Amino acid sequence: MSAPQFALVAFAATLALSLSLPLVIRPLLVKLGVMDVPNERSSHERPILRGLGLAVMLAMALVGGAATVFAAVTGPDGAAWKFMLVVSLGSLCAGLLGFSEDLRGISVPVRSAILLLIAASTSVALLWLARTQVLPESAGLDVGALPMWIVVALGVYGLLFVSSYINVANFMDGLNGISGFHGLIAGLAFAAAGALSGHDWLLVMGVILAAGYGGFLPWNLSQPGAFLGDVGSYLLGGAVAITSSAAFVAGVPILATIGPMVIYFGDVGTTLVKRMRKGHKWDEPHKEHAYQRLQQLGMSHVAASAINAGFTLAASILGLVSFFVAPAWWILLLVLGLALVVLYQLTPRLLEKKFAA
Repeated sequence: MSAPQFALVAFAATLALSLSLPLVIRPLLVKLGVMDVPNERSSHERPILRGLGLAVMLAMALVGGAATVFAAVTGPDGAAWKFMLVVSLGSLCAGLLGFSEDLRGISVPVRSAILLLIAASTSVALLWLARTQVLPESAGLDVGALPMWIVVALGVYGLLFVSSYINVANFMDGLNGISGFHGLIAGLAFAAAGALSGHDWLLVMGVILAAGYGGFLPWNLSQPGAFLGDVGSYLLGGAVAITSSAAFVAGVPILATIGPMVIYFGDVGTTLVKRMRKGHKWDEPHKEHAYQRLQQLGMSHVAASAINAGFTLAASILGLVSFFVAPAWWILLLVLGLALVVLYQLTPRLLEKKFAA
């Protein structure tokens, strides 16, 4: 079976499971009373079932696990299944942490410690693989040729990168559709990067991510609706960040690995800076993210989420362009990506007069 055929099977299997598992999961969540009650941060006005990200997590874990075993048994690339294993296990651990938060809550110190443990273990495992496995030649990073002090620095960066993005994805999960669109776009972007770089494992893990969150969208957007919960947002942040880190250390051009994350990081980063400059506590519930301000103008959840998704898609495409141009042009692509962040932050203000009229 060729890599594209394998990826197509993985996509179809994950999508089928993500679409069907809620039929079993919903009654369980109702019985457990896992409801999202509106608070200062919420964009909804009535309690809604949450935790349906459990179905996404199970779909991705089952197909990701099966794909990893299949790649280990039949794949000619001995490194592929090992990268798939780290991505699958790390994503699963992030999702399980979120599910624990949904069910009974975890103290901030314990949750932070577990987040750091997940991020540290995946970062170390990925760097070890990148130094010990034979990988396809690429225009990106060659971890095996780096001195150890740089590898250690990359490990610290990976720890902070993964743990912070899990929190970022959780902060951004505030509108119907926004996380589903993000997982779908990020997954497809990683799949494209895998196809362009010759990393078949990245192609497969990308389509699994895309199908998992694509399958959640109908349940999220139709009545009576349901939310991912922390299990889904932690899973999303973990899967995107760990896949990005794995691609980066495997030699995929850095802009292609971070493209899907630029808008999310930009929204959370600029919002936190603005709040801290005003003297607000960074962890207080609020509705000051750009996507929230778009919804407050009178936009539907889907419309505001679609704008966020459109900017994320544009940033992802810019990242993929790095495959086709010399590294000297990557600075220009980075500048254009940052310009997208600025434009996205200005979008609520630019549309304010239209909605006021």
